[in-house]
Amino acid sequence: MSSPAQRYAQSRQRTKFPRVTEFQAGYSFELDDFQIQACQSLEEGYGVLVCAPTGAGKTVVGEFAIYLALAVGQKCFYTTPIKALSNQKYNDLLQRYGPANVGLLTGDNAINPHAPIVVMTTEVLRNMLYVGSDALAGLGFVVMDEVHYLGDRFRGAVWEEVIIHLPDSVRLVSLSATVSNAEEFGDWLVEVRGDTRVIVHEERPVPLWQHMLVGSRMFDLFAEDTESPHTGAGGPDGVRVDPTLLRYVRERMRTTELANRSRPGRDRYRGGPGPRWRPPSRPDVIGRLDREGLLPAIDFIFSRAGCDAAVRQCVAANLRLTTEDEREDIRLLVENRTANLAAEDLDVLGYWEFSEGLQRGIAAHHAGMIPAFKEVVEELFVRGLVRVVFATETLALGINMPARTVLLERLVKFNGEAHADLTPGEYTQLTGRAGRRGIDIEGHAVVQWSPEIDPARVAGLASTRTYPLRSSFRPSYNMAINLVSQVGRDTARALLESSFAQFQADRSVVGLTRQITRNEKSLADYESRMHCHLGDFAEYQELRTRLSEREKSLSRKGVSDRRAAVVQSLEALSVGDVIRIQSGRRAGLAVVVDPGTSPLADPRPLVVTEDHWAGPVTLLDFPHVVEVLGRLPISKHFNHRNPSARKDVASSIRNLRIADPGSRRRRDRNGAADDPELSDLRAALRAHPCHGCDDREEHARWAERASRLRRENDALRQRAEGRTHSLSRTFDQVCALLTELGYMSPAAETGDTITTAGRQLSRIWSEADLLIAECLRAGAWSGLNAAELAGVCSAMVYETRRDEPTAPKLPSGALRDALRDTLRLWAEVSEREADHRLPLSREPDLGFVWASYRWAKGDSLDRVLSSMSDDGAGLPAGDFVRWMRQLLDLLEQLARADAIDPGIRATAAAACTALRRGVIAQQL
Repeated sequence: MSSPAQRYAQSRQRTKFPRVTEFQAGYSFELDDFQIQACQSLEEGYGVLVCAPTGAGKTVVGEFAIYLALAVGQKCFYTTPIKALSNQKYNDLLQRYGPANVGLLTGDNAINPHAPIVVMTTEVLRNMLYVGSDALAGLGFVVMDEVHYLGDRFRGAVWEEVIIHLPDSVRLVSLSATVSNAEEFGDWLVEVRGDTRVIVHEERPVPLWQHMLVGSRMFDLFAEDTESPHTGAGGPDGVRVDPTLLRYVRERMRTTELANRSRPGRDRYRGGPGPRWRPPSRPDVIGRLDREGLLPAIDFIFSRAGCDAAVRQCVAANLRLTTEDEREDIRLLVENRTANLAAEDLDVLGYWEFSEGLQRGIAAHHAGMIPAFKEVVEELFVRGLVRVVFATETLALGINMPARTVLLERLVKFNGEAHADLTPGEYTQLTGRAGRRGIDIEGHAVVQWSPEIDPARVAGLASTRTYPLRSSFRPSYNMAINLVSQVGRDTARALLESSFAQFQADRSVVGLTRQITRNEKSLADYESRMHCHLGDFAEYQELRTRLSEREKSLSRKGVSDRRAAVVQSLEALSVGDVIRIQSGRRAGLAVVVDPGTSPLADPRPLVVTEDHWAGPVTLLDFPHVVEVLGRLPISKHFNHRNPSARKDVASSIRNLRIADPGSRRRRDRNGAADDPELSDLRAALRAHPCHGCDDREEHARWAERASRLRRENDALRQRAEGRTHSLSRTFDQVCALLTELGYMSPAAETGDTITTAGRQLSRIWSEADLLIAECLRAGAWSGLNAAELAGVCSAMVYETRRDEPTAPKLPSGALRDALRDTLRLWAEVSEREADHRLPLSREPDLGFVWASYRWAKGDSLDRVLSSMSDDGAGLPAGDFVRWMRQLLDLLEQLARADAIDPGIRATAAAACTALRRGVIAQQL
């Protein structure tokens, strides 16, 4: 029972915050203090930034903003970073407020867009702001869920654009995962949005216990006397690792090392025929978690193929985690949710294997699955019918799928460019799924040990609490055109200066200046130590540096000349030429069966080798110029996929009498021996007085240190200068290029003059916005039919995955000509960008051209997917749907934009109709 003082405080709160009191009464549970604090701040008229762990209940604050907007007769927009989250939030609000009050805008869907509550992706709101949409009238609140996404290097700029451009009358509710610089972000929000309160809540609603699974044994990661993962004695950040775990791991490592030493020459941990450490089988691991009462679980495997393989392994091991009644419920739900898929597509999509795994309570979840399959997994997992999900990290991006346990098999993932260790922020995001509020009293994070994983490193990941938010904002061509069109160049420049990126850059300059001062003191000491009594050693060191740079320059030129000669020799090959593959696994004699020349790429001759292998070879296989060593007759109907035909050709190669090409190979020369500048530098070096100093090399070491420090200081000064007004300078460079290309009139310096081409560009929302506009203006895509336009537009949106084929199949005729013109225009745009010191636009990717063209022509899903690779493995259906969605988004932009040629608009609309069929129509 409450005390009189507590009852008095509650009474005052009800009087002061009646809206919060009414809102709270609608929940069956008490709101946490941070939720109440944020809601009260909104009722007082402030904007809020709420930073809290995954599952802490941040969205309650967003829902109060909706409640407050409806109460005062205003609109509320609820934005999320991805369409899946928008769809999920739309369904949640639909149940609470009814279909009349809730709308959805994601690019794919437009449902009730004039409702008082509209859920949308952040890109949709950004576009509405730029075009001055009527839907902004009456807008009182914008909720930006997952606002920490503005650190995303690909899409993060959209968040800052929205925050900067929202009318001052709109109150912003920013919901973020825990970041260590929340106060810095809050200071910026105050600067650009006015009064904003920062509410940081670091306590998880469900305690999280950290474990390591070593073989079949489960250990606590932290010692028993450690109060929490963030306190204690010893170890990273004051955390003490469980000594029993450390002893057991040391013993396992010692056993493994002894086994390997007993069989020398074997691979240490993996590969090779010798003894090696093997992880426990996945069915055994899942069985162990089940016996410990740790299901449902999410097992994060940073590989799509790995996720699918894990499900197959569990099914093959006859693992069942469901009852007979549950299996029947699952079967009915799966059939219901996938009833709109064409029967002929089910085999292609792997439906039967998918359904079998689900009925056992096991599923995969990754971007290679079609949306319908992922949504089924999400629904069944939330309902407790799927007990284990093998997932890639994409599941951690806000989708509501909490589990009792999260298992990490590795601590390395591919980040889009290379394999990299998980960061503390990524580890927290992934393990944050463990512990279901209102269901579990505690959550569990389990890391599976391997010889490459040190428990102390895991403890460091689990205990580190520094997750800074860094802006990824930079002006784009579309942004510049829209800003200048709306407010003029001067005001646009001022708006960009107010971005979070510039805010952080200005603060960092102070630290750079301090480092420059420290370096200058060290530099003076180095220069005194390099003093030479015979002469000016700095002058002598400059000669040495110039000599070294000239030698490197000549070497680089030699490499470039050799590459050009190799390309020329490959392009000259014809069918029947016998050559020698000079390096790599396929080194040896081979005969050319297809020259493999292309106007769009380097030559990749298709060859058959003397050991029966057939396939394309590349420049990497030829360090030197290719010589034709002989000729063999090759039939026009030769099939390199036929083993018997390959065997016959290989036998003919071996029977040829080939002279040793080594004696005839041209020797590469880098030109150093004949270079007069190099000779003069060497002579000047020998003639310098310091050349005869006994301590010359000691002086040179100090001179080299001074030179390195001087270069470091110069770089620091450039960084400091570059960060001051850096965005406005980039904006000026963008505007200069757009003016040069005719998208802006020079009068835009003082006025607001956007050309017809500029109006086209302002309606193209794409990473390749300028290239698309150039192709439209040059007529590169004019005269194409619907399928051909779909094919060429796919090159603007698609990005080849690392494991996909690198030699795409391309149609002939008008589409090939359009692709050639597009690549030429890209090269011209890139050259102009380099002249203006701007980042180069991404090269068009031809990897999806064939699939989009054939789909628009009416080919079956099976044929289109299998055509994406020579081995028939094909493109995952989920990727196909995802890239088709992006392609449709671009084509719909072209179909709707008034400033674009009517012929292109009509063809784009026809292409949308042609693409929107079968599995694509069902997944939109």
